[in-house]
Amino acid sequence: MTGMRVAACHPTSDVVGSSLSPISPARTFMADSHTDDLPLRGLRIVEVANVVAGPSVGRHLSDFGAEVIKVESLEHGDAARTLGEPLEVDGTDSPSAWWTLVGRNKRTIALDLSSPAGHAAFLRLIDTADALVDSFRPGVLERLDLEPGKLQERNEKLIVLRISGFGQTGPYRSRPGFGTLAEAYAGLAAISGEENGPPLLAPAAIADEITGLVGTWSLLAALYHRDVHGGPGQTIDVSLYESLLSVLGPLPALYQHRGYLQPRRGSRLPFSSPRNVYETRDGHHFVVSGSSAPAAERAVKLVGGEELLADPRFASADARREHADDLDAAVAKWFAQHEALQVEAMLEEAGVAGMRVMTMADIFEDEHYRARGSIVEVPDERHGSIAMAAPVPRMSRTPGRIAWSGRDLGEDTAAVLRELGFDDDEIEQGHAEEAW
Repeated sequence: MTGMRVAACHPTSDVVGSSLSPISPARTFMADSHTDDLPLRGLRIVEVANVVAGPSVGRHLSDFGAEVIKVESLEHGDAARTLGEPLEVDGTDSPSAWWTLVGRNKRTIALDLSSPAGHAAFLRLIDTADALVDSFRPGVLERLDLEPGKLQERNEKLIVLRISGFGQTGPYRSRPGFGTLAEAYAGLAAISGEENGPPLLAPAAIADEITGLVGTWSLLAALYHRDVHGGPGQTIDVSLYESLLSVLGPLPALYQHRGYLQPRRGSRLPFSSPRNVYETRDGHHFVVSGSSAPAAERAVKLVGGEELLADPRFASADARREHADDLDAAVAKWFAQHEALQVEAMLEEAGVAGMRVMTMADIFEDEHYRARGSIVEVPDERHGSIAMAAPVPRMSRTPGRIAWSGRDLGEDTAAVLRELGFDDDEIEQGHAEEAW
């Protein structure tokens, strides 16, 4: 139940993915992210992306073996380094938890792209790259004389993935690209919230994370076209708002044909009943889904027996939707009469699609999370290890791995420059010129 103590983290000597509990996980993630059995080995991705959406692409690709070289500004680096909560409550130098996540598995170099030496070093890096991930505001690459067309003249196989709030074209292309704005513009905020309340924003980086996944598969599709079908490099335009719009289901079609605007209904859905969050007698919360007929019928039977299931108001999907308020009240009443442990047992026995609402404390204690190793420990120089969600998806022969958390700004600059052919004198000269 909520409020339980969190299990302590005990990293093993050679395993990243040991579960945060004494229970052995189903899979572990070894502390070498670039071994020969990873499916994306051999790919080099250059990342000039910031905060969450763009860096999530590099994060997902690096989990499966791609070499990601992150290029950051000299002065501040990625804004994710100071985004949100630090890992140490009183640690002024502690990086944010966000940075340890989005910077994982990546090598980081710091360049001044507007300086001659920094610009030249970046171009030399691009010559070796399979793809560039960019999340600058549209027009910034062009102002730096790094527009995709020029880069692809140097490296005709280069894939350039451009992530922005509103896309590279259109009248809003130059507007700030934040997930908050995308939630409002894509229509998600308008349908989120209580029936008589204002629109609500998600309390997580939903737009950024969804866009990161869209960017990941789109980049892999472009690489497949290049490497399997012999196509050239290309430029991919991914926007936050269109990535969110793509997950809103048939709402565009319903508006087009019926003028239908989905109302705000709290945790309920207009096409699924029962579906809500319900409170037990001892103050815990559960969700129930009735999105399929068998799931709805099992829930109705559990809370009211055969008599309620035979009630004409609840005997069909259309009837349940029409009388959703009545059904919701009946389900809520049943939950309020039972304690959480009873509810869990009865839901499972009846085969009802229901689940207790989990806090992160609950997740750290949960046996299913432990058994699958869904939370893994990642080596970190400052903290020993850091808990993160394990790489997804789970591949039977080539599972993803996490080698390290986000590194210090510019930690790999000299090493990468040497790989690109710069000698020690040139590297020292670049330092003196503040090019890197």
